[in-house]
Amino acid sequence: MNTKLHAICDSQGRPISLFVTAGQDSDCIGAAALLSSLPSVDWLLGDRGYDADWFRDALENKGIRPCIPGRKQRKVPIKYDKRRYKRRNRIEIMFGRLKDWRRVATRYDRCPQVFLSAIMLAAIVIYWL
Repeated sequence: MNTKLHAICDSQGRPISLFVTAGQDSDCIGAAALLSSLPSVDWLLGDRGYDADWFRDALENKGIRPCIPGRKQRKVPIKYDKRRYKRRNRIEIMFGRLKDWRRVATRYDRCPQVFLSAIMLAAIVIYWL
């Protein structure tokens, strides 16, 4: 039983929106689910799993500039701001804070809805601290 947690967080590393998918699903499924809940921002930092032409086009239609490195299989490399991409560590810190909660880190809950509820409770506390 694997799951992936897709998250949108602000520049301070506080979680804004969360979505859980099955572990074997592509990251693009999580991107499609969270696309409508994106706040109005200038840049979006994401990892290679979110590299898809349709996702980049959707971001540009919303006025958001993507800072997502291209996948290694791409024939034409994608240019991205490497200095800005280094700020993605704030997202990793947010995931680390969520995993400080034992229930989230060990995933005691078998039901995805209950697991997402536990993540949401942890995210609320993280947001306000």
